[in-house]
Amino acid sequence: MLQVPFIRENKDLVITRLAKRNIDATEMIHNVISLDEERRRIQTELDNTLAESNTLSKEIGNLYKSGEAQKANLLKEKTSQLKEVSKELSEALNNKAEELNQLLYKIPNVPNEIVPNGNSDTDNFEVYKEGNIPVLHEGALPHWELAKKYDIIDFELGNKITGAGFPVYKGKGARLQRALIAYFLDKNTAAGYTEYQLPHLVNEASGFGTGQLPDKEGQMYHVTEDNLYLIPTAEVPGTNIFRDVVLNESDLPIGITGYTPCFRREAGSYGAHVRGLNRLHQFDKVEILRVEHPTKSYEALDGMVEHVKTILQELKLPYRILRLCGGDLGFTSALTYDFEVFSTAQDRWLEISSVSNFETFQANRLKLRFKNSEGKNELAHTLNGSSLALPRVLAGILENYQTKDGIVIPEVLQAYTGFKIID
Repeated sequence: MLQVPFIRENKDLVITRLAKRNIDATEMIHNVISLDEERRRIQTELDNTLAESNTLSKEIGNLYKSGEAQKANLLKEKTSQLKEVSKELSEALNNKAEELNQLLYKIPNVPNEIVPNGNSDTDNFEVYKEGNIPVLHEGALPHWELAKKYDIIDFELGNKITGAGFPVYKGKGARLQRALIAYFLDKNTAAGYTEYQLPHLVNEASGFGTGQLPDKEGQMYHVTEDNLYLIPTAEVPGTNIFRDVVLNESDLPIGITGYTPCFRREAGSYGAHVRGLNRLHQFDKVEILRVEHPTKSYEALDGMVEHVKTILQELKLPYRILRLCGGDLGFTSALTYDFEVFSTAQDRWLEISSVSNFETFQANRLKLRFKNSEGKNELAHTLNGSSLALPRVLAGILENYQTKDGIVIPEVLQAYTGFKIID
């Protein structure tokens, strides 16, 4: 969440930047400042009351020592009254702080100045495009029909076992899925990211820490009896490794990677664009996360973008990179680049990665700090990116690599799959 001092000192900037998200935040920001002023007033009154109480306690001790018990007893009545007042002030302070926090939880991150204006994904700005879109043979099929033809993904079986959006990968389809996971992890670890195996459920504090709660509560599967949430992305458990942690400046930067299944209740609207692997309730994803010094985070973001580019170049998939506009920007992000692969059989672009800088937004919730060169605690910057989300990468491979004789496996994956073609 945003820091109150930042809001207080940059009120007009915050309101202007949040307008990029098509939000009129004027009232919210004024309420934050008003609540903070009230909180600080109560804090000052409480501090003064406690100071007066401490002074009287010392005076009472001195009076007893000097044999002036009657005066001491009179002052004790005063301290009792002060204790009652301080208790009431402390409760009022906690209530005001909670009210302020609940409001802050609802305010999204301030977009970076280079985030374009816009209302939806149609207003995103293309910054890069690479790769040739293959010309497919006559009778080429979309991936869901290829999956059925070669018996590698069974959507109906998944529907029988669980429901729509839970596919079953079979035979060479399962092996290709496993190959992609191993390949992505190897690429990430070779780039310096430390591999983690992470929990697939998180507690409420973790959901709040990375900003999924309360913003995306309706999109997460909730195990109500244990108050745990199935993760929508490895970003949640991975970033929460550093919750309530004070790092040394020399510890930075930190990069981790991990494979997890991801679970999301909202699978989008019905229609052709959500068929097959386009949108799922359960899918696999390999994630990269970084904890960075504030002065280095945008350099790190550029490095993450370049890293994902190398993976797509090796897979030889046509792709493009978009800078998300304010209206399409995620709640916690200050700047996001989306990667999309071209689905030749569907004749459309499919999002396969989002690489984002959250600046201090998550770190403030997480209380993720580092001790700077002056010995003071400072909030770190957090970043994350898909490297990569598997369903649409797999869809892109199946569709773009299909031939009349079968689906050719990208050369870089053949050592992982152990076969060259699905036929």
